[in-house]
Amino acid sequence: MDTEQKSALSTLDYPLLTGILLVCSLGLITLYSASGENVDMLIRHSGRLAIAFILMYIVSHIQISMLSNMSLYLYSVGIVLLIVVLIFGSIGKGAQRWIDFGFLRFQPSEIMKITVPMMAAWIMTHNPVMSRRARILLAVLSIVVPCVLIILQPDLGTALLIAASGSIVIFLAGIRWKTILALLVAGALSAPLVWGMVLYDYQKERILTMLDPWSDPLGAGYHAVQSMIAIGSGGITGKGWLSGTQSRLEFIPERSTDFIFSVMGEEFGLWGFILLMLIYLLLVVRGFWIGISVQDTYSKLLAGGLSFTFFAYVFVNIGMVSGILPVVGVPLPFISYGGTSMVTLMVGFGILMSMSKRIKSY
Repeated sequence: MDTEQKSALSTLDYPLLTGILLVCSLGLITLYSASGENVDMLIRHSGRLAIAFILMYIVSHIQISMLSNMSLYLYSVGIVLLIVVLIFGSIGKGAQRWIDFGFLRFQPSEIMKITVPMMAAWIMTHNPVMSRRARILLAVLSIVVPCVLIILQPDLGTALLIAASGSIVIFLAGIRWKTILALLVAGALSAPLVWGMVLYDYQKERILTMLDPWSDPLGAGYHAVQSMIAIGSGGITGKGWLSGTQSRLEFIPERSTDFIFSVMGEEFGLWGFILLMLIYLLLVVRGFWIGISVQDTYSKLLAGGLSFTFFAYVFVNIGMVSGILPVVGVPLPFISYGGTSMVTLMVGFGILMSMSKRIKSY
């Protein structure tokens, strides 16, 4: 291997790369079974993975200082795209979330999972003339605006993930506990307003169904009930690859996308779940370790926000398919079939790898 190849590989963070490759491998194995041994779907998914890896590699070579300077511009482009979606967006499954280019359907809300924590970190670190309170209020506003636009699509799950990714940045910036308490109280007081004026009827139904999915097992609770049956039937060791009855007989809805974890739980059981969680834990811990190790505050805040976003993806999806959270349509990272969310997550890990490269150079 020549010097240039070694230099190129040295920019990659091997713990992150190893974890991602392991999860993607598990994803391909599970997707093949969940899709009913659909080779075409597996090839399409592999192609998207390849594109995502290339983008991750490219982003890992971008200087963090450049990303910091681009935060406001990228955020502004994202807001404009969200407005475009509301006016001209493509409608699918009752929601208006995509921009259709004919050869490509693009979901702008996904890029906000990167640009919102970037913007919040930029506000908290690059406005020395503003008071701390003003910076916090401006950062909160930068989170609220895209979340409202996304809820109008409607896409509550993505809005919650974006709110979480931006909020963790503000929290890591050293917000006072009094301010946190005030925000929590404000959120609690606004809950009735959100329930009555913001949430759609189907979203309210999902929340109520979460509390008792068996109240309507063939209707609103069908997804959660079938998912829990599949996971529970897997037991400790699972039924074996390609042997899941719930998935093979098509009882599990959306088994290749949002509910693919149900297929994994049924076929690989508790041991498969533990293995997957250990790999996810490696990625999350490594991301936070990078955030702790970097020198500048912007990188610390952004690394924390990106790592927490990945954790939220995993927590919400598994909580959703296990019946402890409402069904909100969040994919399982690097496992579920799909393109936009996978690319977004890979870009996030590319940013973390860029930070890791700076740690090595100190």
